[in-house]
Amino acid sequence: MQIYLDHSATTPTRPEAIDAMQKALTQQWGNPSSLHEWGQRAATALELARMQVAGLINALPESIVFTSGGTESDNLAIMGIARLYPTPQHIIISSVEHSAVSETARQLEQSGWEVTRLPVDKFGRVHPWDLQQSVRSNTVLISIIYGQSEVGTLQPIEALGQIARDRNIMFHTDAVQVAGRLPIDVQKLPVDLLSLSSHKLYGPQGAGALYVRPGVELAPILTGGGQELKLRSGTQAVPIIVGFGVAAELASQEMDAETARLIELRDRLFDQLSHIPSLVETGDRYCRLPHHVSFCIVSPDGDTGKVTGKTLVRQLNLAGIGISSGSACNSGKLTPSPILLAMGYSKTMAVGGIRLSLGRETTEADVDWTASAIEQILDRLMPKVALSRR
Repeated sequence: MQIYLDHSATTPTRPEAIDAMQKALTQQWGNPSSLHEWGQRAATALELARMQVAGLINALPESIVFTSGGTESDNLAIMGIARLYPTPQHIIISSVEHSAVSETARQLEQSGWEVTRLPVDKFGRVHPWDLQQSVRSNTVLISIIYGQSEVGTLQPIEALGQIARDRNIMFHTDAVQVAGRLPIDVQKLPVDLLSLSSHKLYGPQGAGALYVRPGVELAPILTGGGQELKLRSGTQAVPIIVGFGVAAELASQEMDAETARLIELRDRLFDQLSHIPSLVETGDRYCRLPHHVSFCIVSPDGDTGKVTGKTLVRQLNLAGIGISSGSACNSGKLTPSPILLAMGYSKTMAVGGIRLSLGRETTEADVDWTASAIEQILDRLMPKVALSRR
């Protein structure tokens, strides 16, 4: 029996998306910039995918810029704004951003830009008041993650975005974990730039998109032939983008029922794990991604840190269960999670984070078996804690 519970890292590509990709590879393989029939077949497929991705967030198709993934979308949003200014200005991010945002901001900081990193509460949420107090006369961009991938917390994006809009400051959000799982309507949401990723919503790896509100100016970070509204030069990867489009359309159609199902499974797993004394919930229990469960491993007897999140990941892998010890982008290092540190956890506790993220194929039986396996493994690895419960 194998159970995959790492859907925040990546999702299996849907069969419908694979079928569409195979068609594109065999029938729509032309260069979409070419004027002949072969090129136009590819261009038609590309623009259909643009419409499908736009429909997921209620955007105009011409506001969708295809990229190689969420990381490139974040970079294009931040550097695309920064390159408009001949001298360094001020940007604001949260202290719980994905590294695609935090590292890009750090690079700007090394070039003389001023970067404010907003604090978060113990649940990982940014308070709008802190954003209001941090705005300066030279603030040109605010970037706040929509749904935190490591602890699942959702930010009050509408309130934060409105603060930026009231002050005519560009607002970007990384919505990679949210898109396809919760409704997004960019006609109502006060955002100027929004990042998406194909492989987080059952599309193929290697494609993403940046929503650019009509009228927003960006400088390109890849120059050349001027594809993608002159913002992302290079021949588009049509088959991968086609798969992205199909996955986005299906996610939109199935979202209401699937989100409700995932929330039930998420809460069931939380309930089964929360009684284990060596596990402490992280993130906001209810204002969170619908598929996301996260904990820190702790020890009441002071042995915290001897059993890390990565320890449990490896043990569960031997049992045929796939989970994560936090952001997959950092999973190769045994270092304290910067996200948990920002939320006030100690360095020792911040190596104990685990994340279980559910998906389309997850069942109640999967959840129950996983909870039982985690309890048994922790009892074996932390016998003093197990004895204290008997």
